[in-house]
Amino acid sequence: MAKIVTPLTNTQVKQARPRDKLYKLADGEGLQLRIMPNGSKQWLLDYYKPISKARSSLSLGSYPEVSLADARKRKIAARELLADGKDPKLEKEQQQRADKLELETTLMSVAQTWFEVKKTRIAESTATSLWRNFQNHVFPKLANHPISQINAPETIAVLKPLAAKGSLETTNKVIRHLNEVMVFAVNTGVIHHNPLAGIKAAFETPKQKNLPALKPSELPELMNTLAYASIKITTRCLIEWQLHTITRASEAAGVKWEEIDFDNRVWVIPAERMKMKREHIVPLTLSAIKILERMHPISGHREYVFPSDRHPNEPSNPQTANAALKRMGFKNRLVAHGMRSIASTAMNEHGLNPDLIEAALAHVDKNEVRRAYNRTDYIERRRPLMEWWSEFIMRASSPG
Repeated sequence: MAKIVTPLTNTQVKQARPRDKLYKLADGEGLQLRIMPNGSKQWLLDYYKPISKARSSLSLGSYPEVSLADARKRKIAARELLADGKDPKLEKEQQQRADKLELETTLMSVAQTWFEVKKTRIAESTATSLWRNFQNHVFPKLANHPISQINAPETIAVLKPLAAKGSLETTNKVIRHLNEVMVFAVNTGVIHHNPLAGIKAAFETPKQKNLPALKPSELPELMNTLAYASIKITTRCLIEWQLHTITRASEAAGVKWEEIDFDNRVWVIPAERMKMKREHIVPLTLSAIKILERMHPISGHREYVFPSDRHPNEPSNPQTANAALKRMGFKNRLVAHGMRSIASTAMNEHGLNPDLIEAALAHVDKNEVRRAYNRTDYIERRRPLMEWWSEFIMRASSPG
């Protein structure tokens, strides 16, 4: 016959005194109060494992932090697990591990993992700007928050100061990238849903602004100003190089001598340096070759064609051309990227082949057939286009 255990009372629990050796007071159904020689009191549940039937004990907390009533509630919860064939001790350990992992899986840690993948798909300068935005506007307040605890109201409050300064475009970018991090977390099983899906609605929509660019008819003004500008020769050549090759600022500034194939008169830009992460080949005109010949005595012994002034072993900053254009008086009229717009407008106005123009601009065409613009025959078809553009520039450079 099973031994009948008289339930404990609050007074018995409170007045239980330590002895020379550990002893236990039973409350029934496996619940016991263990009293240590140092006076500490610990609630334990003795039970049989559901599969092996081996004896085991589960700690339910310390007294007085866990009262007699609370200990009984925890006992009931544990016995319910046993009734379902689950080991309450293993369940508790698994929950503790899950809680620990949740606390360690912060927004910063998930964002870093996401960024390692993201940066392989975008230009280096874009990746740098993206991460800088996170460092400046997100991480100071949210970096160490468990990503499972990130919520819309708190995130909106963090981004409000940035939007209040009028930086709506940056705010929009940060929101877009935060959502990418959250979707990444959902897809990798870190969280169950994206709590930031709708926060864009809490901010004004930035007005679409076209980058400043001159009209083709204004190109002579640029070339004349550039010819007499008080700027370093490397900067002057960089601007001319970007203009003649119709490349983006980061692509032009980061060109390496090893990327230049003088025999075939082409510049092969590796995929990792391109915005769309696809290798781009630029046919080089005679004017472009002359720019390289002018730079060779200056940087031919170095890795980069246009080395940084302060750090010659590094490339020029992609913003170098922009800074020079501002000093030359083109602020709010032209940015370096706008030189691509001048070329595109001029070529289209003169009825040149649209596919060749898109190829020269390294735009990705959704038509798979036209994506093969790096084939040798297509490159050769692009040479006259690039020569036409270089000649257009040289005419604009001629006085009168």
